[in-house]
Amino acid sequence: MWFWFALVALLCWSGSDLFSKIGCQDADDKYSHLKMVMAVGFVMGIHAAYEIFVGGVTINGEVILKYLPVSMLYIVSMTIGYVGLRYIELSISSPICNSSGAIVAVLIFATQGINGLPPMALVAVALVCIGIIALGFTEANEDEELRRARQDASNHHYARSWIAIALPIIYCLIDALGSFADSRVLETLNEDSANVAYELTFLTVGIISAIYVLGVRKQKLIPKREVPKYTGAIFETAGQFAYIYALADTAHAALAAPMISAYCVASVVWSRIFLKEKLSLKHYASILLVVAGIVILGILDI
Repeated sequence: MWFWFALVALLCWSGSDLFSKIGCQDADDKYSHLKMVMAVGFVMGIHAAYEIFVGGVTINGEVILKYLPVSMLYIVSMTIGYVGLRYIELSISSPICNSSGAIVAVLIFATQGINGLPPMALVAVALVCIGIIALGFTEANEDEELRRARQDASNHHYARSWIAIALPIIYCLIDALGSFADSRVLETLNEDSANVAYELTFLTVGIISAIYVLGVRKQKLIPKREVPKYTGAIFETAGQFAYIYALADTAHAALAAPMISAYCVASVVWSRIFLKEKLSLKHYASILLVVAGIVILGILDI
């Protein structure tokens, strides 16, 4: 069953990327990222309630507070990622955002040294870093006319801006810090309780966002624009659920991890098919380096 859970996680997380992009790409809606946070918080709140009242997961204030720093790192990174979707193609942002595993590896190298690590781990981290730098260089130096020409098909034109490439990189760094802290905190917490604590924290942030967006800023929710956000939120939560079960089969975790970690490849495919995004050969070559590094790290289970 591990294969089917891994496949579901891959499809759900790449689907979440796609629908989150659709829900956040309207340049005239400057609160789209907070509306996305509202959607994810709402869906995660429902799942947390299911886990508590049906699944019997134990949760209390002490667990929520202990896991709070990790929760906030994840939530802040996701919010920044949603902001970034307004400024750059999903084909570029998804591989960068999914490179946090390489940053976690760097943090592990820095705190524990590289003794005992396979040489391929260093190669994988190098590939990811080189790919991200190459993407940034390509974005910064692409001819403006060529940029406009390849963006015509998608009907979305993104101006050259440092913030376009900076936001997914910031997401990657903060998410990596969250993952690194997560591995330490989970040494003292039950995984199910920690996951529910995260979902309840996301629900709280979603409620605060709703008060600000709807109450303070007097923004209206337009159903046509909100449907993709809630669809993306459902895919995000379902992907997390499938991910846990895929890796629960420890005998096949080494196969499931790289398969799931390559969901950004599916995101690039969906963005090409459904969003009509078209990148240059230099973009795709850089993305290939990033994806190769991610898959290697997944195979090594780092």
